[in-house]
Amino acid sequence: MAGNPEDDPRVYFAAERTLLAWLRTGLGLMGVGFAVARFGLFLREMQASESHAPAHATGLSQWSGVALVALGVIVNVGAAWRHVQLVRQLRAGSWQPGKISAGAVGLALVLAVVGVGIAVYLLLAH
Repeated sequence: MAGNPEDDPRVYFAAERTLLAWLRTGLGLMGVGFAVARFGLFLREMQASESHAPAHATGLSQWSGVALVALGVIVNVGAAWRHVQLVRQLRAGSWQPGKISAGAVGLALVLAVVGVGIAVYLLLAH
């Protein structure tokens, strides 16, 4: 076992596991976004088939779904970019432990705002 992090293969494996976790998060966001967008379409079709009238839709589910898919894409691209930066820092010996993940904190805040927005919408849309 080497003393320098850049010489320890476990550090690179940990970085790769982190990349894969971020990719799963991005894919999950894209999957949920797709489901949200398609669920709105499903509800419109159900409303139209029950009332035999044209379905009235706000398009909120489609826009929300597209936004979640876009967020998933951003997360995946950001994860790949951050992984490349981290591996370069490890190779150069300039990596600093204990650094806060700005991407993780940013994503958590964005998802919290989205969650509050959805909760408010669900409370007001009766």
